[in-house]
Amino acid sequence: MIFIVIVFATLAAGIGSVWVAALLMRAGLGSSSDGVGPRHLLSLAAGALLATAFMHLLPEAFESSVGPQALFTTLLVGLVFFFLLDKAELWHHGHEHSDGGHAHGHAHTHEDHHDHSPAAPRVGGWAVLTGDSVHCFGDGVLIASAFIADLRLGLVAAVSVLAHEVPHHMGDLVVLRQSSTNRRVALVKVSLAGAVTALGGVLGYLLLERLDFALPYFLVVASSSFVYVALADLIPQLQKRLSARQTLHQVLWLLAGMALVTVVGHFAHQH
Repeated sequence: MIFIVIVFATLAAGIGSVWVAALLMRAGLGSSSDGVGPRHLLSLAAGALLATAFMHLLPEAFESSVGPQALFTTLLVGLVFFFLLDKAELWHHGHEHSDGGHAHGHAHTHEDHHDHSPAAPRVGGWAVLTGDSVHCFGDGVLIASAFIADLRLGLVAAVSVLAHEVPHHMGDLVVLRQSSTNRRVALVKVSLAGAVTALGGVLGYLLLERLDFALPYFLVVASSSFVYVALADLIPQLQKRLSARQTLHQVLWLLAGMALVTVVGHFAHQH
């Protein structure tokens, strides 16, 4: 039963986030400074990831018999590990950052994509899809570890992944549409990359079924991934000089992301 739930949840997070991104773009999101924009979605995603890590995943891991010293060490190693992955550009999507011209790794440079100009460098779509697939595979493993620990925890993790993948996939779709005029082909390609999340979920389930003693460590690694993405990738994109009103909107969307995770967790716990 839990295996089927993991497959459905990872597919919903992986492919569902792509379709939501496509629908938001079709509705004109990001085409103007009015209404809900990419920055708001980044704030929402950052809040969801931080809330999931600090309010759900870490508390669940620390309820195990593993000592705090070992878990905090795992958290530190996890943060350094994801930093090194960024440096090695294993998670990059081939996007050129507008400031320094270097490839930005797992970072989600959506503001650059939505404000792209005709002179912006065009990157091979397969490079984007390869990086996206690797990232989605990792998300699937993390979602599976959360589900194995607790059904409610898995649901919260899946929702958080979906939330932070929406603005991410918006950037991917923009890049792919630069090299192809067929929007459906771009949507299918990114959807296939998102489907790799389910493969990660299946592998995570099979792995943790045999290594159940390692579950607390997997939960901490998942937390380090969420914290790193939020603090190193998403929030830095929000640190721009804005008006007081725009700043307030960012804070409110950040809190909304935290509230979303809290509500989902409470609802799952009640049912």
